[in-house]
Amino acid sequence: MTADLATALAGPVDVAARALLGCTLTAGGVTVRLTEVEAYSGTGEDPASHAHRGRTPRNAIMFGPAGYAYVYFTYGMHYCVNVVTGVDGVASAVLLRAGEVVDGLPAARARRPAARTDAELARGPARLCAALGIERSFYGTYLLGDPPLLRPPAAGAPAAVSAGPRVGVTGAHDVPWRFWVTGDPTVSAYRRHVPKGAAARTGP
Repeated sequence: MTADLATALAGPVDVAARALLGCTLTAGGVTVRLTEVEAYSGTGEDPASHAHRGRTPRNAIMFGPAGYAYVYFTYGMHYCVNVVTGVDGVASAVLLRAGEVVDGLPAARARRPAARTDAELARGPARLCAALGIERSFYGTYLLGDPPLLRPPAAGAPAAVSAGPRVGVTGAHDVPWRFWVTGDPTVSAYRRHVPKGAAARTGP
């Protein structure tokens, strides 16, 4: 099963993104079932991607190989985590936007005391990282190791998946590369980016 996931992650980024829905990610004593993700392609192809202008020390992990964690700090206060995808040497990654905490609820609640319900614990990319205790040190972690931190869905792929435009990006606004489990209460609300002063990217 993990081998099948590794194969999917090595493919096109939009296909890899869909394959991540329903998978579980474990970190910091908490496990989250992924319900919303967002795909970003690489150099010269996707103006919303962190790798659009080429390799930098920050985005180097995006250039592969697949299966590693790309963590970045945004707005001076939040971490976001992505799964690197595609072939080695070509940048692409999938932002993990939301999920359901399925194990380690006490730890997730302690890290997210402002959450009014369990559905809000990991609703949104920064909240997901907070619930999992993911910070900069998680950058470069291999997620498919032994034991794997990222596992395929125990019950198979979700029955219904929706797709739509990505959230908060300053370029390629309407590329339908945000995927989510249809009707899942943990999925975040869609907000189109409205520029205010200097532009900021939320995707990898």
